[in-house]
Amino acid sequence: MKVVLLKDVKTQGKKGDLINVSDGYARNFLFPRGLAIEATKNALNDLKGQKESETFKKETEVANAKEMAAKVEGIIVELSAKAGDSGKLFGSITAADVAQGLKMQHHIVIDKKKIVLPEGIKHTGITEVEVKIYPEISSKIKVNVKGI
Repeated sequence: MKVVLLKDVKTQGKKGDLINVSDGYARNFLFPRGLAIEATKNALNDLKGQKESETFKKETEVANAKEMAAKVEGIIVELSAKAGDSGKLFGSITAADVAQGLKMQHHIVIDKKKIVLPEGIKHTGITEVEVKIYPEISSKIKVNVKGI
């Protein structure tokens, strides 16, 4: 019997897959648990529509991410923090600080988790920071830290 999986089923397939299973397995396990439905013409049309919808959504997300990457590329964020005479900061500039600076100075909202700063900025001057907007889509911004 051909069925369309509604959820991931271990050893059988992923959500949305069209698989062939025995009648008993389908009737006694998959159907009662809501893991699959029988592969009728309506079910296959629904599956096709869902896949087209997902691809359209993904394409629009990628287009928006590329637009945001172009918008963010090369922006300079000015931040200030207390620093010693040698230019070393008392503390550090974190990704949250950079995100807040982007929001306040350039009116661009980016989640702090998307800003790649492994240890924070611990010195004054210009530092280049990577912003991962979408998987495999990133851009670089510059953070200018001035000592107070």
